[in-house]
Amino acid sequence: MLKFTKMEGLGNDYVYMDAINQNIENISELAKKVSDRHFGIGSDGLILICKSEMSDFKMRMFNSDGSEAEMCGNGIRCVGKYVYDKGLTNKTNLSIETLAGIKYLVLNVENDKVKTVKVDMGEPILEPKKIPVLSEEKIVQNLELKAVDKNFKFTCVSMGNPHAITIVDNVAEFDIEKYGKVLEVDKVFPQRTNVEFIEIIDDEHVKMRVWERGAGETLACGTGACATAVACALNNLTQRNVKVELLGGILEINWNEKDNHVYMTGPAVTVFEGYIE
Repeated sequence: MLKFTKMEGLGNDYVYMDAINQNIENISELAKKVSDRHFGIGSDGLILICKSEMSDFKMRMFNSDGSEAEMCGNGIRCVGKYVYDKGLTNKTNLSIETLAGIKYLVLNVENDKVKTVKVDMGEPILEPKKIPVLSEEKIVQNLELKAVDKNFKFTCVSMGNPHAITIVDNVAEFDIEKYGKVLEVDKVFPQRTNVEFIEIIDDEHVKMRVWERGAGETLACGTGACATAVACALNNLTQRNVKVELLGGILEINWNEKDNHVYMTGPAVTVFEGYIE
């Protein structure tokens, strides 16, 4: 029997398991099983809380297709809530090891429970080789790609995982599945990519929908919101402080001019708990 907790950040939902106090095997298959919304628990993937030799905790994240991903912004906020609410730590400033490096969290606690989490997401990666994206440009701001019957221009950013951001006229009515699944696997992205379709409302407000690598459209993506804020500022479309409105709610993103780090603030919610065999 494995104990799990279902959590969500802006509707970006994952199954969380304590891998410190229980032994978890065949993780990729387990991720596919628990993510199934008809025969499983139902989620965008599986996140494990593990021991770390360099940080307070280590986070491992698996997409619904069983592939392991580097980072999840909404997911890491819930990791912070999980370890505090369950008494694995009493610290409100945490370091979390991820495949995208160590991330730092500040927990906002109300009535002994974590309500919101501010995450230092680190510096954005703009070098094409490190994103990765195949380009000769120093910063990829006008990558032209065609998908199905439409041409797009992308700005590419990594927040520890690859993102390609493009502007559309009306994000609410955009056929994200038609184009997202084609763009995700375009040959210009050696490790596939997350695709953000955005609409600029004003210089402090952006609407965004995301096609996540390995998961399809999700209600929110924290790293995607951060990458979007960076792309918008790079292209002088918004200020460095911006509200990114996703299907699941709003994230506050600040690309700090002093340290070049991106800071993300948003909610973390426990949905339910249980056991699986």
